[in-house]
Amino acid sequence: MSFEFTKENMNDFFMALGKEFRRLNGTKMRAEIVLIGGGAVLANYGFRDFTNDMDAIIRSSSVMKEAILFVSDKFDLPYDWLNTDFKRTESYSNRLEEVSVYYRTYSNILEIRTVTAEYLIAMKLMSGRRYKNDLSDIAGILWEHNKNDKSITREIIENAFIKLYNQKEMPEISKKLLDDVFDSKDFESAYVKFRESEINLSTRLIEFDKNYPGERRNVPISEIIERIEQMEKERSNI
Repeated sequence: MSFEFTKENMNDFFMALGKEFRRLNGTKMRAEIVLIGGGAVLANYGFRDFTNDMDAIIRSSSVMKEAILFVSDKFDLPYDWLNTDFKRTESYSNRLEEVSVYYRTYSNILEIRTVTAEYLIAMKLMSGRRYKNDLSDIAGILWEHNKNDKSITREIIENAFIKLYNQKEMPEISKKLLDDVFDSKDFESAYVKFRESEINLSTRLIEFDKNYPGERRNVPISEIIERIEQMEKERSNI
């Protein structure tokens, strides 16, 4: 069963991490962690209650690995509760640290940073997973910024994407995802709609895995999603 990180327990974990890192490392060398994805959303927004993974960029001495495992044991967390696995995905960019901003410091030695809104959205567009939180996170971020009179324009997002991924323009598939969000006009309603769709598709993928074990290792996820949607259409026509 996956673990649910919330804004509250995340703070507890980083507080313990800072204390343990300070104990192991001393005070001469500071550590920096840049939160990506769900962790960054939790830190900065209120529309999302939890995330199941804590992706990060970690700049630290080698004892940080030991400190992370200490927190894992202390709170009964997955051993990789804080990891850099996302660096192997398309959404990673070596410019993420450059576009991060200060969030909080723990034990005067562990600095936590997060990726700002337009770059978070750019990462979600690059990932484009319709069965995760990507589209609902984009709508949620835009919704909260609108509520606070800090609207983010489409131009800002496109420029952030181009800068982050060093491309001349945004790919058509990413433009289409952005169309899906901005065409709704009402970001709150879009958030609700996308989240319901993501939950439904995620449930269907779990069912697919049960019915066709091992299939996802051989077939691209996009093809599987097409097959699921086609099967649902056929069922609705019966």
